[in-house]
Amino acid sequence: MAPFPPRLHVIFARESPDAVIIRRGPSKTTCVIRWDRRHDTFATGQWLRARIYERRCDLSPDGRYLIYFAMNGRWQSETRGAYTAISYAPYLKALALFTKGDCWHGGGLFTGRNRYWLNDGYGHAVLRDDARLVRDRSHALQAYYGGECLTVYYNRLERDGWTMQPGLEEAASAHVVFDKPLGCELVLRKYCFAETGAPVGKGCYYDRHEIVRTDGTTLAAEAEWEWADRDRERIVWAEHGVLHAARITRHGLKEPRVLRDFNGMAFEAIAAPY
Repeated sequence: MAPFPPRLHVIFARESPDAVIIRRGPSKTTCVIRWDRRHDTFATGQWLRARIYERRCDLSPDGRYLIYFAMNGRWQSETRGAYTAISYAPYLKALALFTKGDCWHGGGLFTGRNRYWLNDGYGHAVLRDDARLVRDRSHALQAYYGGECLTVYYNRLERDGWTMQPGLEEAASAHVVFDKPLGCELVLRKYCFAETGAPVGKGCYYDRHEIVRTDGTTLAAEAEWEWADRDRERIVWAEHGVLHAARITRHGLKEPRVLRDFNGMAFEAIAAPY
């Protein structure tokens, strides 16, 4: 069987043109890359021989900090095999480090430039802390979606301009639908799946996308887009390990182009500059 392309997941900073790309592949090898969306330039941060759960991660509003949840399975180690960390993006060296010991809950969301909500659940143990980072214990989530990825992910989507479609969150079809306006009478629709028995090459959590008109008709079904979002007057998406962009017009997408192909990357031992 041919190897699967790397999986890409992107998180935008809300107050700057920065973003991080979480590249996974092989399955328990992860790289974080900074993306300057103003100039479409990319800088590799660090690699980690662990599974980073991208749907439990977040980027601070100014793009300075990254919170992430990782599992390396070294259950007898200092980090107890699974942990939440906060680092300078796009690096992974922890400024604050919370051991977990299991994969329930973990990760979190930024509620300000240096304030964060920890997806605590059954509880973390503080291994390292940083006075520059403030845990926000008063943050009220919009909704709770269970102890794994979805509580962080769905609240992040809604915070970042996606709207969950009424009633569909209870659908028996194992997916939830989010919409984001693209302008030009178009909408980007994200189908978020959470199911066992997922298609080959997918985890239990995966997304598919469509572009629909505001009258509800489908303009394009993009089943191979694993991630997509609006970025100013364009749409950007990840497909088969490649990041793409296209201009949005009322007739659909124009002038599609490849921003970067992330296939062929291999693990590098890169030291954080702090």
